[in-house]
Amino acid sequence: MFSVTVRDHFMAAHSFRGDVFGPAQALHGATFVVDAAFRRAELDGDGVVVDIGLASTRLGEVLAELNYRNLDDDPAFKGVNTTTEYLAKVVADRLAARIEAGELGEGARGLDGLAVTLHESHVAWASYERSL
Repeated sequence: MFSVTVRDHFMAAHSFRGDVFGPAQALHGATFVVDAAFRRAELDGDGVVVDIGLASTRLGEVLAELNYRNLDDDPAFKGVNTTTEYLAKVVADRLAARIEAGELGEGARGLDGLAVTLHESHVAWASYERSL
């Protein structure tokens, strides 16, 4: 399996519901470093996994929808704890929609999978992997 990973980041505010979250129940900010790994069994006709420039651009677009936002105010997240794990899935699903729409080029239609990792600090991160 081949893979290409692109990286970007976003900053957001949010809070959590539930005693398990302790002080994170209060509104707080987070800066997430985001890695999106695109995977396929065979390289495309140009010998690549995906156009890195398009992958980077599309990841940036997805993250722009979250950047400098209070996620508690976003109707898409009403009633949801926007944990690192949950946000990794959101980013992966939004990237997958762009792939399906052809926004990463025709070659990207041959991608088999996508893994998104959100690094919430230098010692903790969470990932979500999905098939395409």
